[in-house]
Amino acid sequence: MSKKNLRKKLLNQRKKNFKDLKLNFSTIELILKKSNLKRIKTIGAYYPINYEIDCLHILKNIENNGYKICLPVTKKKFEMDFYKWSFNDPLYIGNMGVPEPYKTKRIYPDLLLVPLMAFDKYKFRLGYGGGYYDRYIQKINKIKKIITIGLAFSFQEVKNLPKNSYDKKLDYILTENNFK
Repeated sequence: MSKKNLRKKLLNQRKKNFKDLKLNFSTIELILKKSNLKRIKTIGAYYPINYEIDCLHILKNIENNGYKICLPVTKKKFEMDFYKWSFNDPLYIGNMGVPEPYKTKRIYPDLLLVPLMAFDKYKFRLGYGGGYYDRYIQKINKIKKIITIGLAFSFQEVKNLPKNSYDKKLDYILTENNFK
């Protein structure tokens, strides 16, 4: 199945099966503890849209535990950067129709929570098709090593995910049922 058809199928499935599931913050805490805690100070994430896993409660816990958080701001040529954000800060609707923080201070996160349409057992992800996250992961890995965690519903796992040389493997996948 082509990536385009797979996206369409899974978006419909996600919409049909969407529940207000809450992923367990303790799993994220476990990753933080396994990693060098002194190294992880900033967590990048996304503002959930289109029936994605709602990571806002995780971000609230992260912020309450003293970590800085940041959200992406999309740019031209399918690129994005992350900017500092707090739950006390306003957001605006960016050019992709997604709430974004105001560009105050660009941040390079130490850990990145990544949305996805589908994933496979090798921890590759399928996004919306713009390549924003793949480009960002490639860019930031030239600057520093980050931990990437895909957030998904368990039904988004597919047996065979079409891949190309631009696709980046994630470090972990977290679903409501599993942590890989």
